[in-house]
Amino acid sequence: MGYQIVSDADQIGLDEVVRLLRTTYWANQRSAEQIERSMRNSSCFGIYLDGEKKLAGFARVISDYATMYYLSDVVIDPEHRHAGLGKALVSHIVSLPEYAGLRGILVTRDAHALYGKYGFETVNGRVMLKAPDR
Repeated sequence: MGYQIVSDADQIGLDEVVRLLRTTYWANQRSAEQIERSMRNSSCFGIYLDGEKKLAGFARVISDYATMYYLSDVVIDPEHRHAGLGKALVSHIVSLPEYAGLRGILVTRDAHALYGKYGFETVNGRVMLKAPDR
């Protein structure tokens, strides 16, 4: 299965992000306005399967680009879960040069194994930290 990751929020449709976030436990009550504002103030990443226009996955990052980044709203379309897309998306993000040397932070209640593969460690039940790469 081929895929493409885009990092230009203008290439990621708001309606598609709203659709994906409605499938989550953490963002299913957010308004489209809140989601749009969060996208505007974050670095956004979308994953598309080759030949399809439907968004298969989404994530966003909030960062000061000096000390830390916060990985948020990582979601894969239920139709495409367990196909490696979450791994591809997280791997892409944590390998970007703008996040090298920064502490990574995220909060999750159920995806610890996924994030653990990329250096995140659980520190308080749901909070996970990734030590800065040196």
